[in-house]
Amino acid sequence: MVKYLRWHAGGLRHAIYRKTEGEIHMLRIAICDDETDARDALRIQLEKLLIEDCESIVYEFSSGTNAASWLKKHPNEIDLLFLDVEMKGLNGMETAEEIRMFDEQILIVFVTGYSDYVFDGYRVGALDYLMKPVREEKLRQLIGRVRAKSAQEESRTFTLKNIDGTWRFFYSDILYFYSDRRKVILVTAKGTYPFYARLDEIAARLSAGFVRIHQRYLINPTHVDYLGSDSVTVLGQELPCSRKYREAALQKIAKSMMGDTFT
Repeated sequence: MVKYLRWHAGGLRHAIYRKTEGEIHMLRIAICDDETDARDALRIQLEKLLIEDCESIVYEFSSGTNAASWLKKHPNEIDLLFLDVEMKGLNGMETAEEIRMFDEQILIVFVTGYSDYVFDGYRVGALDYLMKPVREEKLRQLIGRVRAKSAQEESRTFTLKNIDGTWRFFYSDILYFYSDRRKVILVTAKGTYPFYARLDEIAARLSAGFVRIHQRYLINPTHVDYLGSDSVTVLGQELPCSRKYREAALQKIAKSMMGDTFT
């Protein structure tokens, strides 16, 4: 069973870009435990600590199999996963190993009644362990660490909301953006993600690492395969490079292809 708690109400939302100084960073949490009482207890404790409108428990899973399957189909929708170790079927450690095969970014915290598993967590890059029953102070400290880590990563990520949920992408995973009327589509190697925005606004915010090649296209130059006179190829996709942007764009892309940085 997958329990949907928040974020999926309503239609296509506007994008969230970088947070301005002093704002709280978004944190999306999931809980995976095959015992309903255990999930409820942890959720109640978390809700006392989370900042409303910015930090939410968005999903609950009743098995490791469901958690791994759902996360594989919905990359970048969860930032932090609380994962019970002792579950029937796919246990917590096996679930974490499966998740790490397709997601190295999600933060995993094991919840267990036994200390025997603590050292096993290192091989799947677990952030921490919580012993049952979870103490509020320990949980408070953990959430503080997660907030600090998220704040550090914020400068390297782009976040958006659309009808399918809330998504966070590392800049390095973004191939390009393109506009389609009132929407902008973010493109990665794994899929496309439409949202309401103006490409001009995104270009202004991401000017340090992305290149405008056309009124409708903003690209990540690190993914350019081929540089032509009036087009560029990004991961096998040929994109137009218009006369208005050509000279500046080609210079920046050429520098990037040679390993140089630009501003």
